Amino acid sequence: QVQLVESGGGLVQPGGSLRLSCAASGSIRSINAMGWYRQAPGKRRELVAAITSGGSTKYVDSVKGRFTISGDNAKNTVYLQMNSLKPEDTAVYYCNAVVPEVGWAPKFGSWGQGTQVTVSS
Repeated sequence: QVQLVESGGGLVQPGGSLRLSCAASGSIRSINAMGWYRQAPGKRRELVAAITSGGSTKYVDSVKGRFTISGDNAKNTVYLQMNSLKPEDTAVYYCNAVVPEVGWAPKFGSWGQGTQVTVSS
């Protein structure tokens, strides 16, 4: 099993920045790619950004140029640097392994607690 723990969320003003972290532990050898998802109230969970073990990245159009996903293999941690935050970025952010070959679908059925990001003045 793999355990994923998200952290780094908080309340920030529009235009501000946050850096989210996702620490992975357990059977992580099966993971080839990781992704950050978010779910706003009343909306479906969406993939925001993903990164493969080779360093290739993918972003949803709404965050391109503002968010950056990166990974630290030594620390088994994936980061999401979020700049120029907007109120519409408000959501609970989750991480999960993803499967690029299957439309970047989440690999694991269970999700962590997530971390709340609130962008408001």
